Amino acid sequence: MAIPLITSLIMSEWNPALDFVISISVSAIVGCFLMTVGRKTRRGEVQVDWKYGYIIAALSWIMLMFLCSIPYLLSGHTRSLLDGCFDVMSGFTTTGLVLTQDLDHISTGLNMWRHMLTFIGGQGMVVLALSFLGKHIGGAYKMYCGEGKDVKLLPNVKNTARSIWKISMIYLLVGTLALWICGMSIGLSPLPAFFHGLFMFESAWSTGGFAPNTQNIMYYHSFSFEIITIILFVLGSLNFGLHYAIWQGKKREIIKNIEVQSFFITSFLISAFAVLKLSQTGVYTNAVSSFRRVVYNVLSAHTTTGFGSIYARQFANEWGDFGILLMVIAMLIGGSACSTAGGFKGLRVGIVFKGIVSDIKKILSPERNIRVEKYHHIKDYVLDDPTVKASALIIVCYMVLFAITTLLGTFYGYPLADSAFEAASVSGNVGLSIGVTAASMPAVMKIQYILAMYLGRLEFISVFALFGFVIGGVKKLCVKH
Repeated sequence: MAIPLITSLIMSEWNPALDFVISISVSAIVGCFLMTVGRKTRRGEVQVDWKYGYIIAALSWIMLMFLCSIPYLLSGHTRSLLDGCFDVMSGFTTTGLVLTQDLDHISTGLNMWRHMLTFIGGQGMVVLALSFLGKHIGGAYKMYCGEGKDVKLLPNVKNTARSIWKISMIYLLVGTLALWICGMSIGLSPLPAFFHGLFMFESAWSTGGFAPNTQNIMYYHSFSFEIITIILFVLGSLNFGLHYAIWQGKKREIIKNIEVQSFFITSFLISAFAVLKLSQTGVYTNAVSSFRRVVYNVLSAHTTTGFGSIYARQFANEWGDFGILLMVIAMLIGGSACSTAGGFKGLRVGIVFKGIVSDIKKILSPERNIRVEKYHHIKDYVLDDPTVKASALIIVCYMVLFAITTLLGTFYGYPLADSAFEAASVSGNVGLSIGVTAASMPAVMKIQYILAMYLGRLEFISVFALFGFVIGGVKKLCVKH
């Protein structure tokens, strides 16, 4: 919170600066209390098994959600604590849906805070913590995996966390500079152009979807700005392990990797079908408008970024049911595993597809033939039944979450297509809206959307571990009494 505090002071925003002073004080008090309570666990090396690694990761997100919502609440731009928590979870999970009121007139300090949350959330709060923790932290890898990541760039998980941040910071410098120059070229003054470039980079790289203005990417009216953000959010949606491998000179990895193959096949097919359908209906009649209004939104959905180059209700009024269905599919598939993107990931889609093809080959092959199927993801892996089953199980969990969230929307009277679109957006951590998400929607839907974003970002297992731990504790209390 020191960075938005300093930003507020530099911009002479005294009330927001005071908000962050109060927020820092509350966070410090809570932190000191937790350190005092947990003092007995600090004797020697702290060992954490898989269960507690997952629980720590899941619980830290809940606690941080409440602490980080304090600046929102104090700013007066949210109607309630629930709305503040919604926007924080939306930032942490790189979703990008917004309940903040009067977005065009919030302070630079609060805007800095919003975009910092989505940038940090893309890398992961546990990844950030592990970058600063001491050497003797047993179970660090369990906490790292509990945040939905499983790729170790280096043998030591702490060095892996630092490598992820090095990759992100290098892109931060390059991406912000490119958007800063582009912003000045379209008429923004140097200082506002810098902040817009920084904020839009943080959202694009983190596939987050937050923007400093209500109109999102449409505010800039710039084809070059859109091209730069496309490059950034496609790069952000790729696996950190893939970035690291390419930086190590393994350039063929971009062609051989199963995730990259899956992403480009599905994004091409969905974009082609969407352009074909909307050109037939006469909505977009030339190549430039088709690219800027169709391909841009499809790629934004597929990478789970959530930048929208059309207004929310245009999806319902112009794209029709077929267009909405394509967007739902793109949002649910999402980007790459161990990246800043959401969805059930191209890796799992590729593994399940190859698993189906492998089973068909086994049926058609002579019984004596022994086939060993492999897939390439940074290195070669054997495609065995447990791997296919694990991937299919996560996809099923996403589909169940999507179905429940859609059902809740229809229960409260929203059309089925609108409910499905918004459910796919929150479940896949996308951030595109068809107009359902608003401060006026029922509180139950806000809570469900928070839960959907949370489950989708942490990929269920660590959250299930936390729920099981809480339920087990309640049962023990009931038995005692």
